[in-house]
Amino acid sequence: MRFSLRQMELFRAVMQAGSVKGAAKFLSMSQPAVSRGIAHTEQRLGYPLFDRIGGRLCPTEEAKALIDEVEACYLHALQVNDLATNLRNGSAGSLNICSSSCLSRGLAAKAVARFLARHTKVQVQLRVCTLADMPRVLLSNQADLAIAVLPLQHVNLEVEQLTTGRIVCVMPMDHPLASHERISLGDLTNVPVIAPHPSNPGGHLIEAALEKRGLSLNVCTHIWQMDVGYSLAAAGAGVALLDEFTIQAQGIHHLRAVPITEDICLTPSVVRSSLGVARPYVAPFISALKEQAVEDRKAALVPTRQQTKSAL
Repeated sequence: MRFSLRQMELFRAVMQAGSVKGAAKFLSMSQPAVSRGIAHTEQRLGYPLFDRIGGRLCPTEEAKALIDEVEACYLHALQVNDLATNLRNGSAGSLNICSSSCLSRGLAAKAVARFLARHTKVQVQLRVCTLADMPRVLLSNQADLAIAVLPLQHVNLEVEQLTTGRIVCVMPMDHPLASHERISLGDLTNVPVIAPHPSNPGGHLIEAALEKRGLSLNVCTHIWQMDVGYSLAAAGAGVALLDEFTIQAQGIHHLRAVPITEDICLTPSVVRSSLGVARPYVAPFISALKEQAVEDRKAALVPTRQQTKSAL
């Protein structure tokens, strides 16, 4: 084998750490041992993986081409190791789940707890993943399913909507807008706003709603994770535009969440690969996930328009 798993581990560590020193610390090895390992790997492969420039290691084009495949292979090897450990410990199996950040602390976490209450010997791995990475993670079998804040479009993915939620305004209780029953985007044009970055799914939806109405906001802080926006609002940095799921997970202590007049909707979905056969515990977990989604929707902080009509 020209490129062994141990060599992949060394290469991956240097790529992640950006230096031999960092890789050595990560792997609990000496720096000379890491350097020798990389040199031996390059000799076996027949081309350099790093250029030595000014005492720094810079990945070559070959290294950049290899890293994604090495990462997938390494993660799969870890899954095999976990399976071997689970068999020794009498585990019934494992389930690998990836989730959008804003769903991981609420819906996903509660669904995992519900599932584990019924399947006590199954080991679950839950990790945060971006929408852009989910297709690759699912189709490379690094995860059995994904909980995505918005539906994914891919020919080899099965997507099933779980629930709906909306973007709301979050602010301290003493903020001038906190007394409003509803707030329009136009009400926010003259106040400091904390908003998801446009590259974030929620941020993209907010930008589209603003563009449709010809509005622009005074965004004082762009965020990539919704829970950071929650903390910023609690600290008084501005009015935060956040999703309901983050608010449900964090609670609303000392803050007020006000519905937005314009519907900016999120539609969380469960996503699976359509290639191959699903692992045994995927279906039971999806059942628990759907149950949790229904329960959370009933207890939603901001009722949907349909729920409001029913109440009337």
